[in-house]
Amino acid sequence: MPRTASRPLPRRVLHSGRPHRQGWRRLVPTWRFALFSTFAALLLGTGLFALGVALVKVPDAHAAATAQRNTWLYRDGTVLAQTGQTNRQSVSLDQVSTDAQHAVLAAEDRGFYREGAVNPAALLRAGWNTATGKGAQGGSTITQQYVKNAYLTQQQTISRKVQEIFIALKVDATLSKQEILANYLNTTYYGRGAYGIQAAAQAYFGVDAATLDPAQGAYLATLLNAPSAYDLSTATEAGKRAATARWNYVLDGMVKENWLAAADRAALTLPTVRAPQPALGLAGQAGYLVDAAKDYLVAHQLVDEAALAKGGYRITLSIDPARQADLQRSVQRQLTDKLDPNQRPGDADIQAGAVSVDPKSGAVLALYGGDDYTEHFVDNATRRDYQAGSTFKPIALAAALESGARTQDGQAITPDTVYDGANRRPVQGGSAKPPYAPPNEGEREYGRITLRQATDWSVNTAFAQLAQDTGLEKVKQTAIALGLPADTNELDPVPSLPLGVSMPSVLDMAGVYATLDNDGQRITPWLVESVKLNGTDVPLPPKRSGRAVGEQTARQVTEMLQGVIADDGGTGWRAQDLGRPAAGKTGTTDGNRSAWFVGYTPELVTSVAMFGEQAGTGQQVTLSGTAGGGRVNGGGYPARIWTDYMTAALDGKAVRAFTPPSAGAPAEDAAAGPSTGPGAAGPHSPAPTHRRPTAPPHAPSRVPSHGPSTAPTAPPTAAPPVPSPSPGTTHPAPPTPTPPTTPARPTPPPSQPPSPEAPTETGPPAPARPSGSPPALVGAA
Repeated sequence: MPRTASRPLPRRVLHSGRPHRQGWRRLVPTWRFALFSTFAALLLGTGLFALGVALVKVPDAHAAATAQRNTWLYRDGTVLAQTGQTNRQSVSLDQVSTDAQHAVLAAEDRGFYREGAVNPAALLRAGWNTATGKGAQGGSTITQQYVKNAYLTQQQTISRKVQEIFIALKVDATLSKQEILANYLNTTYYGRGAYGIQAAAQAYFGVDAATLDPAQGAYLATLLNAPSAYDLSTATEAGKRAATARWNYVLDGMVKENWLAAADRAALTLPTVRAPQPALGLAGQAGYLVDAAKDYLVAHQLVDEAALAKGGYRITLSIDPARQADLQRSVQRQLTDKLDPNQRPGDADIQAGAVSVDPKSGAVLALYGGDDYTEHFVDNATRRDYQAGSTFKPIALAAALESGARTQDGQAITPDTVYDGANRRPVQGGSAKPPYAPPNEGEREYGRITLRQATDWSVNTAFAQLAQDTGLEKVKQTAIALGLPADTNELDPVPSLPLGVSMPSVLDMAGVYATLDNDGQRITPWLVESVKLNGTDVPLPPKRSGRAVGEQTARQVTEMLQGVIADDGGTGWRAQDLGRPAAGKTGTTDGNRSAWFVGYTPELVTSVAMFGEQAGTGQQVTLSGTAGGGRVNGGGYPARIWTDYMTAALDGKAVRAFTPPSAGAPAEDAAAGPSTGPGAAGPHSPAPTHRRPTAPPHAPSRVPSHGPSTAPTAPPTAAPPVPSPSPGTTHPAPPTPTPPTTPARPTPPPSQPPSPEAPTETGPPAPARPSGSPPALVGAA
């Protein structure tokens, strides 16, 4: 058969019924391929985007976004100082008024609570407006703005914008809307160096963010758009018009979002903006107060120094601004106005410190640390490098009365126990070889005097024996119980302890006397009333309390210290000018390097001290020659400052008397002992009279209060020494019908009256210390 040609297959078999595409049509994808590709691209893009969001890590906020200032406040809430480089005080959202929150949302992101972290429509609109020449516009949500402020830079680049979007999405997924808004409000810049809404509220209106009203909140929201240009206190007329327009825009937005009633909005007017204020630094007393508060916080382990350096703390002090001003004026009037370093170079070496304390609560109401913190950094109120002098003697009194101490011949010690006030009388019963024999102020002889008189006139020899009779370790422990730190320099059980060789601070001594004023209930001065960190309260430790000495002991000591002032021959007689019941004690130290007066009324305790510190070197030098005068005693300038301040601080207050001790009652918790009375007793036998002498014979007469008294320029004539008895020996008592004659204070009057124009406080040179004796405190007045 003949072969036949094969038949070709039908086209529908080779091409499934579709005609083969030829020419340019071959380059155009089919609709099926386009749909598949688009779907695959979207799926891949979504996956990659989701992977990017999942993998991205929110970086730590940069230091500039978290740096804050610490704000230090007086007890009435007024600002004392601000420390730190960045003016920021972060607060929680509940410490920002609702009106201020809504104002910011109306200005920046009205859909914040309804929408996500990124608003694509707003981004496209902002990009289109920028590209078409309508000006650069922002399309960022509040979340994006917070991310830019806290984590990124302000650079306008595509890469930074992409980072912003990814981090914003991550932040929105991990933080609540409230947290994001609070963070945004705390990181945004408002002008005038103010970061965060709390700093802005203070800068522009002098109020806290919690009290911002709708008009004020809308103005702060206005500033976010152009802080410097919209500052009404410095803006141009055009700037003011633009700021007003923006302010109205914000308020209208609040009405539109139902955050503000239309009627209330219509009644609003542009708020008055305060003038820019200088930064409150540490000049004057502010630095001393801030440093003292820092020391308190660190010592009580409330805040460490590293945390304080990070900032964010709002610390309210116990300082009363009125009392603080009174104390500064008193130091100025009574001391610094009289100093003239240009004419008298030694006047540049004079430093003063003072503290005033509420004896019931322990609150420090005023503190004077020096002329100016920026010139003298050492706080004279808290330093612990100068001897306290005879202001320590009330501690020895309290120790003796509280412990039921007895004299060397077994008699119970009372305020009327008789001691030998002979100058350089050796202490009996001690272990020092040779016996400790301190000099009295000015080498004066006093003879037989009661403990009351020894307190009034600050007789060193009597107190040296009193401490030995009590027990030196007991005196030390009583000092600690009353409030001196256990590690106080030179607080050792040595024979010179009662004369004030230890070195407490002015603040420490205020605490000791406050405890006595508080009937023996321990008072520990405190300086910090409250602490907040980023708006959250930091717990404070409970105020330290407890019984230091018995109530009867404290009242007996207080009664005796009243004589220091009330006795016309007492070392603190100048404080009589206060005109109300007061108790106190003077102190003047070896070499006249420091002089003290610590005193109190039932309402207030104040401690004042002067220190000789060589300008430039910090070495301890004499106070003698201050303001052109002679020796400076505690009853001079310190007592004058104390009286001037207390007069101002207590002005208008009712006069109150101290509660007297129970008549004839022994000190609480004291060991019982035989009552005093006539009979063979020794040199410490009690006086047969309880009448307080008004002044020792021949005591210096009072002089006008505007100038210190003039003491003799040569040592007084020494009285015949009283024989020092051996321990355990007794001597006949003086005849009982006749009270012992108050010994003469051999202080001859000056050759001429003092000049009010050139007050002086001259006195004999400090005597040499006895060989082999512990260091004696020379000068008690």
